[in-house]
Amino acid sequence: MLHLRLVVPRRASAAVVDFLVGDERVTGVVVLPGAGRDPEGDAVLCDVAREGASDILATLRRLGLDDDGSVAIEPVAASPSARARAAERAAPGSPDDAVVWEVVTDQAWADARPSWSFYAFLTLATMIAGVAVVLDSSVLVVGAMVVGPEFGAVAAAATGLALREWRLVSGALRLLVLGFALAIAITALFALAARAAGWIDADSLTAARPLTGFIWRPDKWSFVVALLAGTAGTLSLTAGRSNALVGVFISVTTVPAAGNLALALALWVPSEMGGAAEQLVVNLSGMLLAGVVTLLVQRLVWHRVARSRAPLDETARPAAP
Repeated sequence: MLHLRLVVPRRASAAVVDFLVGDERVTGVVVLPGAGRDPEGDAVLCDVAREGASDILATLRRLGLDDDGSVAIEPVAASPSARARAAERAAPGSPDDAVVWEVVTDQAWADARPSWSFYAFLTLATMIAGVAVVLDSSVLVVGAMVVGPEFGAVAAAATGLALREWRLVSGALRLLVLGFALAIAITALFALAARAAGWIDADSLTAARPLTGFIWRPDKWSFVVALLAGTAGTLSLTAGRSNALVGVFISVTTVPAAGNLALALALWVPSEMGGAAEQLVVNLSGMLLAGVVTLLVQRLVWHRVARSRAPLDETARPAAP
């Protein structure tokens, strides 16, 4: 279940409340007349089945909430009541399969927004990956993957492509390019300082690396893993299962490839520059492609589910004022 907190303009309040009370996917409707101050209006609280949330929100927009009202969406940890179970049964499909497009889109815009924390985490992850390459440590490679925040921007770009939000696409791609450029540059400076101190040299990169040598040698499986990870990551975001993202982070060789590239540039090892750069591009491209396809399939499926329910809904919905 999801909890909706609405501020409804008074001119639309009666229609909104009648719609919510009459929809079997909605329960726990509470109306506080005149409680809204900014914006002004009636405060309306309710719980909705996750599977029907996007359809219900679309109707609320048609009833006028986009113009002068406001909508907030919160997850419900538990709703142990007969009415909540009835609302779940009335909604099509499974809650785990449902996509609340408003939540997905809002999260995508947030993930495409530049922030110092994104740049900081990506830089730190790339530096950890650089140390992992020098030490040939698979443990540090995994650590670097987990710290890296890049999947959010990849998912934002995929969302923008799937929904044709071109400003979202350009913002997310710009964030990825600038983020990796900054992370690689700072890591390369770090490597130059370590070289000046005598800690590392070109042999540190060209020596046998049985545990991390794969980082700069992409192959067909690199793209396959990126596709699988991108699909899993997108499903975890749309289904609200953020714990699954950890598995995605440690599956793709983006941050490790950036770390390897930074070292190759600083120590000037051309033989590994191209491979590391290709590994980075292959993984980002695979995740982006998988994300777009996954979102388009989900959009098609839920559009058909909504259409199959439309005749029933139209008989229960009041006309917009």
